[in-house]
Amino acid sequence: MLTGKKILLGVTGGIAAFKAAALCSQLVKKGAEVQVIMTKSATEFITPLTMQALSKNPVYHDTFDEKNPRTIAHINLADWADLVLIAPATANIIGKMTAGLADDMLSTTLLATEAPIMLAPAMNVHMYAHPAVMRNMSELVSRGVMMIEPGEGLLACGYTGKGRLEEPETIIQVVERYFNNEQKRHQLLDGKKVVITAGGTIERLDPVRFISNDSSGKMGFALARVARQLGAEVTLVVANTQVAPPAGIKVISVESAQQMYEAVLGLWSTTDIVIKAAAVADYRPKVINPTKIKKQGQTMTLELVKNIDILETLGSQKTSQFLIGFAAETNDLEHYAMDKLRRKNCDLLIANDVSVSGAGFGTDTNIVHIYDAQGLVTALPLLSKDEVAMQILELTAQRLGGANQ
Repeated sequence: MLTGKKILLGVTGGIAAFKAAALCSQLVKKGAEVQVIMTKSATEFITPLTMQALSKNPVYHDTFDEKNPRTIAHINLADWADLVLIAPATANIIGKMTAGLADDMLSTTLLATEAPIMLAPAMNVHMYAHPAVMRNMSELVSRGVMMIEPGEGLLACGYTGKGRLEEPETIIQVVERYFNNEQKRHQLLDGKKVVITAGGTIERLDPVRFISNDSSGKMGFALARVARQLGAEVTLVVANTQVAPPAGIKVISVESAQQMYEAVLGLWSTTDIVIKAAAVADYRPKVINPTKIKKQGQTMTLELVKNIDILETLGSQKTSQFLIGFAAETNDLEHYAMDKLRRKNCDLLIANDVSVSGAGFGTDTNIVHIYDAQGLVTALPLLSKDEVAMQILELTAQRLGGANQ
């Protein structure tokens, strides 16, 4: 499972650093490509030369020691890694990660990477049980950091208890299990055709003015990225957004609700999953002025007419498609979510209270409740939109699998 995997091994300053040598050696023997970053304290326990000889790569321990003038080392390593593994992970590096500190090569790289991170803590039994350390680890786990729990036994300090770095063989098994699960996960939507709408539709008043909303497109784009990671063939139908769509995904650009409906309808018959994450205008101006409307008088009256309800129309035409809707609410979340799910014949309805900090338009995070016809399926805490997307799509894959069995 490790052949060709790129593992960035971080070694921090604890007596257990000596085990990092065996860990590095075994990772390389398993076929992994290993790059090593050591903290200054770690070099007091084990030399960079040892890790270089075992990894067959230069060892990094100084942010300012740039070995290649064409790249910035900590950014290059952050982008390179398939997995960042910190073993041993001291209380100090755990605290730095929690606070977002970046004062050395390792902590700076950890802030820059988007790769999954796995920690193998090792420290004195009382340090490990300290409320601050436990709080920090809990916080990191909530952000998606994986933990390899330390073993119990006689520690170097003379105490007996929990805090000993797990044996390299056990850590390797955890790493292999992670990549095995990732491989299976990346096949969850293999061969499925997924259409995702994103952004806020625009309804024109004249050539320079329009009615729209605050949707940024970030949630739809997160869903598209994750769906592609899970093996799906993804098409994005994109209205007005604050950010660019993910690279490498087919994009159909639209403006109005009617254009979005026509684009989705053209894909509908050959689609397995449709996710309506866009914020679609409920109404449009009855008349679109061909020239700029000039200012006249103290008031202006607009006559609006109702747009086609894309989600409801798709729900009424649904055959084998799995239909997911979104509901941005400010009150009575469950009531409105369940009403929308039933009226529009959705398989899942993702609802969020946009008045709550971290869950509104334009943020990189979300707090959502997922409903099906029976009611609440799960309530997700504050997570990145990519993490929310993963939870939604894993649930979708489970439901599709169940339907096909």
